[in-house]
Amino acid sequence: MSDTAVIHEQAAVPQPAQHGRPGGMLRHTSIITGTVAGLVLAVITYAIGSHYFVPWGEQNADFSQVGLDALVAATYVAWVIGFMAGIGAFAGPIRWALGHDLTHADAEYMAGRGQGKWRYWKYTTDHKVVGFQYLIMAMVLLGLGGFLAMLIRTELGVTWAEVFDPNFYNSLIGTHGIVMVIAMIIVVAGPLGNFIVPIMIGARDMAFPRLNALSFWLLFAAVPPLVSNLLLGGMRDGWTVYQPLGNQAPVGMIGYQVCIIVFAFSTGIASVNLITTIVTMRARGMTWNRVPIFTFGILGSSIMGLVWFPMFQYSQILALSDKVIASSFYIPQMGGSVWLYENLFWLLGHPEVYVIVIPATAALLELMTVFLRKPLFSYKIAVAGIAGVVGISSVVWVHHMYMTGWAPAAGYPFMLSTELISIPFGFLVLVMLGTIWRGRVWTRLPMMCVYAVIWCKIIGGITGVYLSDVPVDQYMHGSMFVVAHFHFMLMGAGLFAAMGAIAYWFPKMTGRILNERIGSIGFWTAFFGFQLTFGSMFIAGLQGMPRRVLQFDNAFNISNWASTIGAYIIGIGMLVFLYAVIHSWRNGQPSGSNPWGSKSLEWQTETPVPLENFPVLPVVTSDPYDYGVPDPYDEIERELTDEGADSTVGAR
Repeated sequence: MSDTAVIHEQAAVPQPAQHGRPGGMLRHTSIITGTVAGLVLAVITYAIGSHYFVPWGEQNADFSQVGLDALVAATYVAWVIGFMAGIGAFAGPIRWALGHDLTHADAEYMAGRGQGKWRYWKYTTDHKVVGFQYLIMAMVLLGLGGFLAMLIRTELGVTWAEVFDPNFYNSLIGTHGIVMVIAMIIVVAGPLGNFIVPIMIGARDMAFPRLNALSFWLLFAAVPPLVSNLLLGGMRDGWTVYQPLGNQAPVGMIGYQVCIIVFAFSTGIASVNLITTIVTMRARGMTWNRVPIFTFGILGSSIMGLVWFPMFQYSQILALSDKVIASSFYIPQMGGSVWLYENLFWLLGHPEVYVIVIPATAALLELMTVFLRKPLFSYKIAVAGIAGVVGISSVVWVHHMYMTGWAPAAGYPFMLSTELISIPFGFLVLVMLGTIWRGRVWTRLPMMCVYAVIWCKIIGGITGVYLSDVPVDQYMHGSMFVVAHFHFMLMGAGLFAAMGAIAYWFPKMTGRILNERIGSIGFWTAFFGFQLTFGSMFIAGLQGMPRRVLQFDNAFNISNWASTIGAYIIGIGMLVFLYAVIHSWRNGQPSGSNPWGSKSLEWQTETPVPLENFPVLPVVTSDPYDYGVPDPYDEIERELTDEGADSTVGAR
């Protein structure tokens, strides 16, 4: 164990009496039983509903489509309920209602004790297992979203090619967008927020372990409806699915709406759990001035998710209502308002950027102190930057609607608020640069990711300031320039930060060192491809090319060729990095408990991390970044000063 000012106190774990075999029904549930139960209930619902919903629609000409939509919606809901029942999500509540709540032995079994690798495929409450589950899900979603992006760029690689049907192409764009948004939201906060944060603050577990498992498996249940939309006509209106166009879409749109509604529940549950854990379960001595900056990043992201995700959820609940029961929330002819949808959507649609970027940035700030062997340039400014982004993010959504005609008088006030968010965000970038300044750089893959993210943030931030300006947005709105800016902020800052964070915490999660050579090859390949892909999109946007188009003028050929080549290079790089993760996971060099020499709490417990995290609860007596390593430049300056003084004396 490395030198750290951490003292431990004895804390006995309660051991209530166990009656009967631990686990009960939970022994018979897994992802297999969940999938079977979900499919069976979905089929039964579809069979019954086809005898009621569809005939009802056929008997009422005005509601012929409504009957089919209601049938599909009921089938998707049945899938979610059946899957959650089959995975064991209701076992705990049912036993509690019957007066037979889980015993300590039941809770340990539910946490995965004695189940080996099989626990990763079950409804398991151990926060470390849930972290791994989120990691696997994030990699699957990134792979799916990346594959869809390859298809999109294949279409756009050749002018007038029309590789895909226009409707299918539009569905590819919409599905790719929402899949990648979900993937980027969970890629840092999901795996690392669950695995690392409780250990980092000195807790034995999350505040609500069962809710933690529930949040992940709700996400798992939400993905199949989203993916299946491509088989049911697709979602042809982009990831924003503006109403009332979305109401006129095929039944595949319902899969998207059900996915978002369930995903919002998952996010809300996870946010409540993380906030409660951080606020109430910190180790003794861990005051708010000693909380690791990554924990602050997860806290800020969770607050934004808890506040703004319900807006996104409400927008889709109302849209689903318009589609399946012919309500009129968004239909102007029936008294509805399209402005309602746009405002509800963008109330999350822009804060969602910072839900992704804030934990990613905080993760890099965390690892920088280790690889530079110095404290953060300014811990308080970093915390203030996170708090400022969380606060100002609530008043920036209108800049997405400059060109819609909604409330023109609000344009310039929201232009100001949007530009103001660059100040706290700039705080975070300055803290990163200040920490690097005169640091003893340990050049490893995580630090390379830091440099990449700083570059992407600078490019994304500068172009974002331009797009927030009303006159500039009148020209740039709806162009490929917006797509490039969006990807520099989300993919550039989010994905590369995730690669660095995973490389840093990989030893703690797996007990092995990530293969530096293979991982670096994958990272640099993806980074080069990223610059080519979206740098070319900036050029195409400045030339006037609109986004979400199937065919384009010959003037945009070169930019699109370059962008398509870059996209395939990204794909190669990500596959190489994935190989590094899988190979190192199985055959990597053993890491020990603290290979980086970090002073934060997660590195002070043994590897693999025991079920209760710490044998005894820690007491924190120092800051997590108090490395105390002298600045090498100070020593050089001191020597030069001494030499200058000596030469002066000699001259006299």
